Formats: sequence, C-alpha cells, structure tokens
Amino acid sequence: MSGVNEIRSAFLDYFARNGHEPLASSPLVPRNDPTLMFTNAGMVQFKNVFTGLESRPYSRAATSQKCVRAGGKHNDLDNVGYTARHHTFFEMLGNFSFGDYFKENAIEFAWTLLTKEFALAKDKLLVTVYHDDDEAASLWKRIAGLSDDRIIRIATSDNFWSMGETGPCGPCSEIFYDHGEDIFGGPPGSADEDGDRFIEIWNLVFMQFEQVSAGERISLPRPSIDTGMGLERVAAVLQGVHDNYDIDLFKALIAASENLTGVSAAGEHRASHRVIADHLRSSAFLIADGVLPSNEGRGYVLRRIMRRAMRHAKMLGAREPVLYRLLPVLVAEMGRAYPELVRAEALTTETFKLEERRFLQTLDRGLALLTDASEGMGSGEKLSGETAFKLYDTYGFPLDLTQDALRERGIEVDVEGFKSAMDRQKAEARASWSGSGETASETVWFGIKDRAGSTEFLGYDTEQAEAEVLALVVDGREVETAEGDVDVSIVVNQTPFYGESGGQLGDTGTMRGDGIRIEVANTQKMAGGLFVHRARVAEGVLKVGTALELVVDHGRRLRIRANHSATHLLHEGLREVLGTHVAQKGSMVAPDRLRFDFSHPKPIEAAELAEVERLANEIVLQNAPVTTRLMAVDDAIAEGAMALFGEKYGDEVRVVAMGVAESGEKAGKAYSIELCGGTHVRATGDIGLVHILSESAVGAGVRRVEALTGAAARGYLLEQDARMRRIAASLKVSPADAPDRLEALVEERRKLERELGEAKKKLALAGDGGGAVGAAARDVGGVSFLGRVLAGVGAKDLKSLVDEAKAGLGSGVVAFVGVEGDKASVVVGVTGDLTARFDAVALVRAASGAIGGKGGGGRPDMA
Repeated sequence: MSGVNEIRSAFLDYFARNGHEPLASSPLVPRNDPTLMFTNAGMVQFKNVFTGLESRPYSRAATSQKCVRAGGKHNDLDNVGYTARHHTFFEMLGNFSFGDYFKENAIEFAWTLLTKEFALAKDKLLVTVYHDDDEAASLWKRIAGLSDDRIIRIATSDNFWSMGETGPCGPCSEIFYDHGEDIFGGPPGSADEDGDRFIEIWNLVFMQFEQVSAGERISLPRPSIDTGMGLERVAAVLQGVHDNYDIDLFKALIAASENLTGVSAAGEHRASHRVIADHLRSSAFLIADGVLPSNEGRGYVLRRIMRRAMRHAKMLGAREPVLYRLLPVLVAEMGRAYPELVRAEALTTETFKLEERRFLQTLDRGLALLTDASEGMGSGEKLSGETAFKLYDTYGFPLDLTQDALRERGIEVDVEGFKSAMDRQKAEARASWSGSGETASETVWFGIKDRAGSTEFLGYDTEQAEAEVLALVVDGREVETAEGDVDVSIVVNQTPFYGESGGQLGDTGTMRGDGIRIEVANTQKMAGGLFVHRARVAEGVLKVGTALELVVDHGRRLRIRANHSATHLLHEGLREVLGTHVAQKGSMVAPDRLRFDFSHPKPIEAAELAEVERLANEIVLQNAPVTTRLMAVDDAIAEGAMALFGEKYGDEVRVVAMGVAESGEKAGKAYSIELCGGTHVRATGDIGLVHILSESAVGAGVRRVEALTGAAARGYLLEQDARMRRIAASLKVSPADAPDRLEALVEERRKLERELGEAKKKLALAGDGGGAVGAAARDVGGVSFLGRVLAGVGAKDLKSLVDEAKAGLGSGVVAFVGVEGDKASVVVGVTGDLTARFDAVALVRAASGAIGGKGGGGRPDMA
C-alpha cells in the first residue's frame, strides 16, 4: 500500500468506514471566492460551511484536494526543483467535521490511521500543540501515549489558524515524522527546526473560536475540525525515501523526461527534470479545470509555470515542442483518480504544443540578450530591472523565469527596478487613453451607486415599467437637466431594460414622459449593479426626478432571447459531441446573430458541426418549457448546472434549464442547465431554428462558432437555396445533381491544367521545332546555355522547369523568363560543375536589372 494511488484510496476508504462522506476534489479555480486565485487547501470548498453560510446533508467529509501554490503569498514557484518538498501542484488529504466530532476524535482518527492503517513506527512520530492548548496535549498523552518531550508546545502563529481578520479560528496540532539522525535538523521549536530531519506530515486544526474583532474572541457553539496532510509527503515516508521527488509518481514522470531528452536526471540536470515533472502536473490540471495561457490573471500564472518548464526542457537539449509527449505518462499515473485529466487530454496536448511553439520562437533571442546583459557579472550582483522588464515585454520572459535562469550563477534581479519599469509602462498606457471620458465617468458611476443603490431589474417578467430618473450624466459629468437632441446616460430606480453582461447585448427602446421622448440606444451595467441607459433626448427637457414610462424594443428583445437560449443548446451539444472538456470562454448575443467561444484543441470536423446543429434543433422541436429557478450556488452545481469559468456568483444564483435529454446518462432530465442572468425564450420552440454559419480559431486552444436563429436562419437558408438553384440552372442540372456536376467540372479543369502544364514544359525544354534540351541549347564561350521567355508561366512553375532543363543539359546554364499578365519572373539555374564560375544569384540580379526589376535571394546553383 505504498503507491500514491493506493495511499489516496486507503485514506478515503478509512474515513468512509468512520462515517465520513468521501467527496471529489473541487476545481483548482475556486467557485465564488474572489479572494483566492487558486484552490490551495482542502478546506476551501467548505469555507461557507465553516462560517455557517451554507449547510450540507453530511456532518463529516473526507477529500483528496487538488492544490496549486504559484501566486500571491502562497508562491512556491522559485523553489520548485531545488528542494525536496516544494511543488506548484500537490494533493492535500483531509478529514473534516462540521460541528460533529472535535479534538478527541480528530486525534484518535489521525493516530489510528498513521500507526495502524499505515503502520508507521510510533517512535518516529512527534506532535506540536498551541502553547496554551492543555486539552490537546492531554489527549495526545492519553490516546497516543506520547511523552511530554514528544508533545512540543508552540506559542507562535504556526500553531494557531484563522480564516481572516474575523471568522472561525482555533489552535493547531501538527504531526511530524522523524527521518533519522543522518539528516540535519532539529525538532519544531528548536534552533535547527528548518532542517529536513523532522517533517510535518499532517496538520489538525481545531476550530473552536470565532474572532469577532481584533481584541475579541468567543467560543463557537459547534466547534469543527479541518485537517490537511500532504499526499506527496506521506508517500515519501511510506515509501522509505526522504525526498518527495523519489516517490513512485515522480519517478515515473522523471524517467519519462529522461527517456524523452536522453539526459540523465543525476548530477547537474537533476533540478531541470524535477521542474518539468512538477510543472507538467500543475499545468495539465489547470488546463483541465478551464485555465488557458494568457497575459493576465490565472492564465498568466499558468503561462509562467509552462514557460519555466520549457526553459528547463531547452536546457536538456529540446529544440522543438516536447513537453506534450509526457502527458500520456501523467494521465496514466493520475487519470483514474482525476478523470478530468483524461477528458481534457486532447485540449491539454494542443495547448502545450501551441504554447511551446510560440515561446521557442523568442526563447533563443531572449536568452542571448540575458547572456549579453549579464556577461561579466558575478555572484551577488544584480541584473537591472530595465533589462528584466525588456525580457518580459519583448520576449515574453516572466520575471521569475529570468530569476531562475540567473540562479545557478548567484546573480539576482533588481525586482524594484522591474516593478518601476512596469508601472511606468502602465502609466504611459493610461496617458494614451486620456480624453476618452470613460475614466472620469467611472468615479461618477460609483458615486451614483453609493447614493442611489443598485438598479432593480424587472426585465425577466416585463418589457414595460414606470420609473423615476435618479441621475443624468453628460460628457462624464452629472447634470440636473438634458435637452436639445443631446446624448445622455440615464439612471433610474427600476428598469425592464437588460444591461449588457454575460455576452448579451443591452436592450434598446424608448422612454416617455410629459412632453418628453427619449430614444435608448444601449443599456449597460456599471459599478457592479447600476443600469445605465445610453440615450438621446429626442423631445422635451429631461430632469432628475422626472417620472417616465420605459418600453423595451420587443422585436429586438425576442431575437436576443432566442440567440441567448441557442448558445446554451450549442454549449451542451458541443460537450456531447466533442467531450466534457468543452467550456465556455466567451460569447456575444446580439439580435441578428450569436457567437460562442469555447475550449477545444483543434478544428471541428464538418460532420461534428452538423451533429451539434442537429442536437440543438432536436431540442428546439421539442418546444420544451425553459425554466428558471433561484438556488444556492453549490446546490445548483450539485444538480449539474454549468458555472462559467471566471464568473463571480452571489450566494443565490439564477439557474436556467431547457429541453429534455432523450438518451445517455441524463435521459429524462434537463438537456441544458446553466447558471445565467440573461433573458431567454419561454419554450425552446420559440428559437425557431438554429443554423451554424462557421467555426474558426480564436487563440491557443479556443474555438469559435457563429450561428443564426429563427427568421435570420430561415432567411439565410432560403438565400443559400436560391443560390444553389441559380448554380444548378447554369449547369443545366437539378439542384440535387449540382454538387456532382461541379466536382466533375473541377476535375476536368484540373486535368486540362495538367495537360497545359505538360505542353508548356515540352515547349520550354525543346527548340522551336521540338527536340532534346541539348539540341535547343547554344554554346556561349564554351558553356551550354538555354534561355526561354515563357508566356503564362509564373515563378513557381519556372523553378521546376529550370531543374528539369539542368538535368537534361548535364552541364550548363539555364535562364527562363516567365510572363504572367504585367509581371515577369526570372529564374536561373547553374549545374554543379559550373557554380565555381557562375553564381545564379548574381545572374538573376543582372537579368532583373536589365528588365527594370531587382533580384531576390537563392543559392549559387538556383535563384
């Protein structure tokens, strides 16, 4: 039971036998938690349970949680590859109690698992407790039989955990494993505690208090338990090794890296193989959870990780994309425990290929600049921040990659100088946008929201409503009145107009009052909940406080609703046809068309696209009701609702369901369920028809489909039908036979082009009266020369003709001029025995000059 997969299963099975609900790992992108970039601990998915904001049907749980620490205060990136235990990705085993058991059971569960299930020697274990936690110290004595010298009291924050400045908190008890006297280090709390002999393997957090304020802490009525044990660390202990990179999982990945590069992991290249193995894991899991490389946010952290691995692959001799070839090994090792790796393997593979290909184009030039800039520098010196920023800005080198490249030489980077250069560029960028008016308006919108509150949206139930004008903004400034055909932004207390968000365009329509008519050209959401109507005063004088009747453009809203509902059907269809790795990456829902961007590694086959369209129209024909419900976000996701990557949701979310699945696991259930705040049709039949116009690439690993619905789709298809009928009439066949007739004509044209090409070749290679090449050539100063001016022959064909002529001559010079329309091309060939005397490039330049052109590049024997 010492393999990583066996240890993970044994942990979850043990706690399941002890009344815990074994749960799947939550995604690496935390749902609904803007305070975290990545999930970095097992308790993240239970945060709202611990704080009392959410309840679960169980009071005990156990998980093996995927974690990433590569950004913010939890940033292990710089150390990965150079230490025994630093990782960007790791698994945290944890058991949790939500007001059920407390310290006694938590300690008993942990001790029994370690000493009986895992059979660790008791004399190898010691623990720490918070300095005044007498209860925990007493329990360790009684349950584990530990002596006082193996229960170490720690007075620092290392042994007291809190969720934040306020909220649940409590003392910790950490379990350490002694790797033996031959390894340097002292027990926790000693002067040598930073050594590697005593390694923490499990942390038990006793959540028994609530921090009310900086000076006030009260007891919780129902104390809870949160524990975390690093799977890689405990695997090292159980496998009898001291270094996490020596466990079976990493040994497999590192062996694959050795085989791929042909470079041993022993000696000077040890760190590079470790970096590759670790970063492969974090990158693949992030991509599987919906993160793609980009220049901001989570995508930028992923890019930093990937590029660091790529540089180390380059150090091992890689000259082309190679990391993707290690993915099958990772999937084989971890895919059973994490099926999302299997589902996303194609996307991950293509993402790695594209990112490596892009970075390799600039890597050599960036490294050359770094070498020049650091030449002559010694250990302890600093590379200028300006140079580091140039590497970042021009060559795509993240700062930590530059630091990593200089690490072996002991050279540091002027980080403050780098930040100054970055800030200077941002300031210049902001200055270039000055005068746009929007920056000034932002302050205005937040000021209005603080004063008036968020706008109440009525548009789910009505397209017409009475409202009061709360604020008017003209040219970025609040005003009291607006008149005379002026463009104005209007804020009211309530509105049926949808504000642009979630890819759906804002509503248009009219506002009317006593002698007032206003045309609304767009509606937007500003300042997180303020609906701003971009409008023009067509008649009258509009004042703050005026009562108005608001009417949405009904026809436009209907078309937008149909297009928005169609994006949901296409999303689900794409997941059915291409795989569940498909995730929405963006959308645009307009009245006349829709656009849907999604993760997928390669172009979609025509047959696949047709199947997606068929599935969507199958649900349209059901004319099934489209239902909306307000639910707790976790309940919605538990029911299968799709949450969009990167979206922030409130405690309560709107869940839109449509259609009935007719087969598969979801048979009889809703075909599509998504969290969505947009407007939708009442029944799927209202969409009318869905027709996909095109499929294309947006960026690395992201594809786009564009489509039409309803009358627009019908009109487009009628136009296509009319075109086909005109084509058929021209071909004098029926529309059904037109494709075959066109294919026959195309093939006939190809045949004629081939025959024409052969005729031109014969003419070029023979004299006016026909004959062999040698006979057509003439002697010039003892050298055979063949020259021709060929009408209707371009540069591409000239080269092959010159090659054949050279072969026919055996020894000589060939010069052909091709004339196509008003363009002339010159190609010269020199046989190998004459290249010492004649240079084809020089001859082309001379010939081109004579006809008023200029020669290009080439080789001595062909140009």
